[in-house]
Amino acid sequence: MARFLLSRKWIVAHLFVLIVVAGCVVAGFWQLDRLHQRRAFNARVEAQLTVLPVLLDRLIPAGSSPDPGALAYRRVEVEGTYDHADEVILLGRELDDNPGNHVLTPLLLPDGGAIVVDRGWVPFDLDRPPVAPAAPPGGTVRLTGVLFPSEVNEVSSPASGEKVTTLTKLDLGRIAQRIRSSSTLPLYLWLQTQQPGQAGSLPRRVPLPELSEGPHLSYSIQWFSFALIGMVGYPIFIRREMARTPPHSGRDQ
Repeated sequence: MARFLLSRKWIVAHLFVLIVVAGCVVAGFWQLDRLHQRRAFNARVEAQLTVLPVLLDRLIPAGSSPDPGALAYRRVEVEGTYDHADEVILLGRELDDNPGNHVLTPLLLPDGGAIVVDRGWVPFDLDRPPVAPAAPPGGTVRLTGVLFPSEVNEVSSPASGEKVTTLTKLDLGRIAQRIRSSSTLPLYLWLQTQQPGQAGSLPRRVPLPELSEGPHLSYSIQWFSFALIGMVGYPIFIRREMARTPPHSGRDQ
């Protein structure tokens, strides 16, 4: 039996199965680590959302350098004037399973700065700014909403002379380069309420993204199941092979 299991062919098979099983175990623990990270992230977001809204200029005083990671998912109130001319369209965003886009409009602040506002959803054919059927109210508006970080971490630079009008990811770095303001905040506002309100039905207000643990738990169970199958199934396979192999046949393997 020992000679059978220690033949060259079987040593290679043993090593292969060992590597596969170990890889499955590592992948399973990696998915569990991702799950713990997601749960920690969700807990932080929920904690931020429970804090009462605060005036934006108190949370981020003029001239300060805000930390997007620390301020993300805070509820704020802000006043300003919409800059409809520098609007940007965020392409490919669904609402109630309907394809469409989001309208991103800069809000010019009294201190000379600006913040990008995700004002909501419009149908897919409205893909060129400024979107007339979803024009914001003129004059001073008062908004409440939630601060979100840019979907693109690294600031990208458009080509010389380019004036970005549409994006597939919310890149605050590129949007800021077209806004007529001395400074644009490194977070954007997910709009929840607006006074005065919209004159028409567009854009449609979009609820906050749902928090989810993702597929990490199910993936970890799958990887550990694969490892268990290997650990249980391989010895069974060996027994069957030994039962079918005549005595001493492994001498020449």
